[in-house]
Amino acid sequence: MSKLRFRVVETAFKKKIAEVALATERPSEYFGTYVFNREKMFKYLPEKAYEQLVNSIDNGTPLNHEIADAVANGMRKWAMEKGATHYTHWFHPLTEGTAEKHDAFVEHDGKGGMIEKFSGKLLIQQEPDASSFPNGGIRNTFEARGYTAWDPSSPAFIEGDTLCIPTIFISYTGESLDYKAPLLKSLEAVNKAAVDVCHYFNPEVKKVYSYLGWEQEYFLVDEGLYAVRPDLLLTGRTLMGHESSKNQQLEDHYFGAIPTRVMEFMKELEQEAWKLGIPLKTRHNEVAPNQFELAPIFEECNLANDHNLLIMSLMRKVSRKHGFRVLLHEKPFKGVNGSGKHNNWSLGTDTGILLMAPGKTPENNLRFITFVVNVLKAVYKHNALLKASISSATNAHRLGANEAPPAIISSFLGAQISKVLENLENSDSEDFKLAGKQGLKLDIARIPELLIDNTDRNRTSPFAFIGNRFEFRAVGSSANCAAAMLVLNSAVAEQLKAFKAEVDAKIAAGKDTFAAILEVIRKDIKECKAIHFDGNGYSEEWKEEAKRRGLDCETSVPLIFDAYLKESTVKMFESLGIMSKKELEARNEVKWETYTKKIQIEARVLGDLAMNHIIPIATKYQSPLIDNVYKMKELFPADKASQLSSRNLEIIEDIANRTNFIKEKVDEMIEARKVANKIESEREKAIVYHDQIVPMLEEIRYHIDKLELVVDDQIWTLPKYRELLFIR
Repeated sequence: MSKLRFRVVETAFKKKIAEVALATERPSEYFGTYVFNREKMFKYLPEKAYEQLVNSIDNGTPLNHEIADAVANGMRKWAMEKGATHYTHWFHPLTEGTAEKHDAFVEHDGKGGMIEKFSGKLLIQQEPDASSFPNGGIRNTFEARGYTAWDPSSPAFIEGDTLCIPTIFISYTGESLDYKAPLLKSLEAVNKAAVDVCHYFNPEVKKVYSYLGWEQEYFLVDEGLYAVRPDLLLTGRTLMGHESSKNQQLEDHYFGAIPTRVMEFMKELEQEAWKLGIPLKTRHNEVAPNQFELAPIFEECNLANDHNLLIMSLMRKVSRKHGFRVLLHEKPFKGVNGSGKHNNWSLGTDTGILLMAPGKTPENNLRFITFVVNVLKAVYKHNALLKASISSATNAHRLGANEAPPAIISSFLGAQISKVLENLENSDSEDFKLAGKQGLKLDIARIPELLIDNTDRNRTSPFAFIGNRFEFRAVGSSANCAAAMLVLNSAVAEQLKAFKAEVDAKIAAGKDTFAAILEVIRKDIKECKAIHFDGNGYSEEWKEEAKRRGLDCETSVPLIFDAYLKESTVKMFESLGIMSKKELEARNEVKWETYTKKIQIEARVLGDLAMNHIIPIATKYQSPLIDNVYKMKELFPADKASQLSSRNLEIIEDIANRTNFIKEKVDEMIEARKVANKIESEREKAIVYHDQIVPMLEEIRYHIDKLELVVDDQIWTLPKYRELLFIR
């Protein structure tokens, strides 16, 4: 046996022993085992390389090739000791998932053999095929070159036998083709803008971090049942299926006892996550049957986003070991709650202050109010864009379905904060005084440090303040968090810059600093008042009220995407150096094309199931009914036979009418797709698919679901909701 082969076998054996011992270890003892964190960096890197890498992570300073080589060598040594034989640049293309190309740690040794090697050049940069990923026309098909570039701020980790290096993904001509690159730029933008505003209150602040705590909802279904539902397999959701007699109406699943099989899955998932440094903390049953949720401790936004993408991959892998398939579609089952991914977002300083948390002094509370109002102003100004950031063909099934935030962006603040803002808005600035600041009076009642007992939650609010953070509840369960987070951080950065410019102008004109801050805050409260709504977001009255307030109420996903190309959006992204108009246009092309393709796939799958499963099954059941009617006529007098067979005749006619409608609608849908597919504009094509094809899917489904209720259960080939939704 070769030395390399022996080492791989030996490592695998040691790993198996370690897994057996894991059950008796505390999570803290193996947390981050497969992460090249600072502890591993300190152990495996030369002192100079360690110091410069940490400086790069903390302050963004570039690394030279000499240091990169040292880091690569230490990283390889650590990874190989953990059983890794390959490395990959792990990136987030515009597909909502992740991508990776694996290469082995081997090079020719010049003597006919091989040596294990990994250089700084390979660590820093890799070249995948850019034309094969969605690029929105930035790259031609024959222009294949693209680059991945190392992101030192997110630590490398080991998955299986592969060292995964988080990277950005850009085209040969420099445009970003992923979610991570613009996210990182938005984080730097909000850092700079927030630090400048913080200096009004504390000149010692050097950095502001954006924090993210995601809550991941998901469904589990038995793998065997999943395998015989082509719609679940190919689209992630059930395109047909009548509601089960019992689903979530008794509200007995939410926070209930976790089923034994599910608990075993959760335990293994947590162990794998902890080894990869993902700080999972919460697990519980969700509202719908077979629906669950997990959530970690808050982390820095970029790292949290990487961890969410990694956990979704882990969930798919681990679930299969337990005989499950995990469903991350926002609405896999009609008639029960769908799944979201609540993004809890906040800002914090390097001095340990949470900027969204009230303090114990008037000055700290003014800082708190300053940042809350600026966030509200940003959300108000870009409410259409924030909605676009969470919109998709899949999330459209969930939003506004009286189970999730509506497709209108508004912000819930709670009674106490609402009262403070109302007092500020309606008071004369000359009546304000801040303790210790001569000449100014701030007559605001002290806001408690913890608002847990003073701020209720509003589950109908897409963007709710909940004590020391905002919860962006409208993000979809399958989405890349970065899509929403880069928009939110960018909008807040732009607003903070505008706020500082206004305040500085008033200070230059002779105003006291805190008087200037209060004056601008009061103006902003009035200007963004429309975004503040503490009521029932599900009500029809709110939809009408939102229109009167001038909020974006568009419900067509293809039209919602137009917000990315509004003049105000382009100006914001370009002024902050996050994305160019060309990049925004390309991303929208991808969004429209993806929307079309998802509806197109659903239409093809539903048409196939309707013609090759549903209609044959229904007519097969119809035949013995017809035979029964004729036999009744032979056995009984005409009036008696008519009486006895009337029910069967009704079913026969019902099946005939519904199968005929389904056949006609499928044919109509096919022709409509042919016409739509000839449209060159991706935007116009997506609009036609939304306006014409989506309604057809619902019409066909309605009649299939009715047939499910009358056709003999023994010959209905597709598992029903009562089987799919209850784990045994």
